[in-house]
Amino acid sequence: MKKLHLLFIGLLSMSTIYAQELSDALRYSQDNIQGTARFRALSGAFGALGGDMSAVSINPASSAVFSQSHASFSLGNTEFDNDTNYFGTMGTTNDSHFDILQGGASFVFRNTSNSPWKKFSIGVAYDRTNSFDDSWVAAGTNTNNEVFVDDDNFIRAPANSIAGYFFSYADGLRFENIRALDNETLDQAYFTIGNDLGFAHQQAFLGYESFILDPETTANENTSYFANVFDGNFNHNYSYISTGYTGKIAVNLSAQYGDNLYIGANFNSHFIDYERSTLLFERNSNNPNPAPDAINVNFIEFENNLATTGTGFSFQIGGILKLTDEFRVGLTYDSPIWYRIEEETTQFLGTAGVDNGLDFTQSINPQVVNIYPAYRLQTPAKITASGAYVFGNIGLVSFDYSRKNYGSAKLRPDADFPDLNADIDNMLANASTYRLGGEFKHKQFSFRGGYRFEESPYENGTTIGDLTGFSLGLGYNFGNTRLDLTYDRWEREDEMPLYSVGLIDTTTIDRQNSNITLTLGFNI
Repeated sequence: MKKLHLLFIGLLSMSTIYAQELSDALRYSQDNIQGTARFRALSGAFGALGGDMSAVSINPASSAVFSQSHASFSLGNTEFDNDTNYFGTMGTTNDSHFDILQGGASFVFRNTSNSPWKKFSIGVAYDRTNSFDDSWVAAGTNTNNEVFVDDDNFIRAPANSIAGYFFSYADGLRFENIRALDNETLDQAYFTIGNDLGFAHQQAFLGYESFILDPETTANENTSYFANVFDGNFNHNYSYISTGYTGKIAVNLSAQYGDNLYIGANFNSHFIDYERSTLLFERNSNNPNPAPDAINVNFIEFENNLATTGTGFSFQIGGILKLTDEFRVGLTYDSPIWYRIEEETTQFLGTAGVDNGLDFTQSINPQVVNIYPAYRLQTPAKITASGAYVFGNIGLVSFDYSRKNYGSAKLRPDADFPDLNADIDNMLANASTYRLGGEFKHKQFSFRGGYRFEESPYENGTTIGDLTGFSLGLGYNFGNTRLDLTYDRWEREDEMPLYSVGLIDTTTIDRQNSNITLTLGFNI
């Protein structure tokens, strides 16, 4: 039997009024510009090429490459398949959805004077930068035998039960602060405790009032608890569903200097719309014959819902330099995104079991929306270096390399998130992205392909694994109008924990994401 000491668990507990986790900071720090069909066909390797509205989103100098004003609009269909493995039990989920991926226009103004500034471009572009549409199921029997024990090796809670989650929050908190008062309903107590004392106390309250936890003594100053769930195996059915996206609207300014240099800047407005729902059913038969005066919880239902909105600002500066007529290089700096984020949560907890030889059920369904104080998130900055070789009117090859230090993400104000910011710094890594694309032209047709590889943002390389993807595309040029179609696909393997504390056992998720994108582009 493996044992987890209480001191270790105490270090994981949060005592603030916030409920943010490391995954929240990472979620809004990642980007995956979905973009035009041509952009996706080259797997996003456009930093040294320009001449595409989605290229403007990764290198603001790109719009100065247009020979005349240009606009485009893109639609896409995404299908995802998630295969899960939870303690040897397999599961599969799949879904598809249709989205508007991008739209924008760049207006090019030529300079007819003798100035070395050949032309200027002003544009506005919308790009969906990430999609959060996702679902997966972890169902199986958790056979992990770890338990939480005290200094005397007394078992306090099984770590492979959701009881470990509630115990992790309750341990060390005063009993008087995690229970309903004599004149309070459970709904009133849930609201008051959450509002006055914070998330950790609120979760401990749920654990106690649902009979999952009991105090060592009923004295107000008691800080020691044990679970009425006996160690052994637990049958879990956990579902995860999320929807939403991040997007940005960029105001672009760029210019061409001489014959070979293009420079530009973007001023970006960002927004977040994210919702997530998780539901756990847990069953056990670990103590079929409890003592006559004992409580034995053998069924738990736990639901959590989160809604997040946010707005932010960032800027980009970039340049493209033609070293020769064929060879060009690009460099872009993406500033951090400075977000202001608001979150709301709701919860439900139901239990069933035996109390003093009699069957019981308990339901805590507070009609309360927890509205957390707005907080600020600073995402990591990013540097992208690019190179491309153009074979006249025949085709091209292009390569982009990006570097981002996810460990530099910070939640603000610092005083409210010291432990979480330390976890971000310790657990997240510098990660590189490699993108390679090519295009071959024959008459009005263009044939395209690409490959990309993204390193894990985690130091362990497994919580979210490396991503590999490929793309294939076809375009037809009508003259002033172009129609492009692309298929792209990526895969990665994650090991996702069910909860951030207590029940932290992981399920392995093999993710496959396929996309079809159609873009109409035209000169203005």
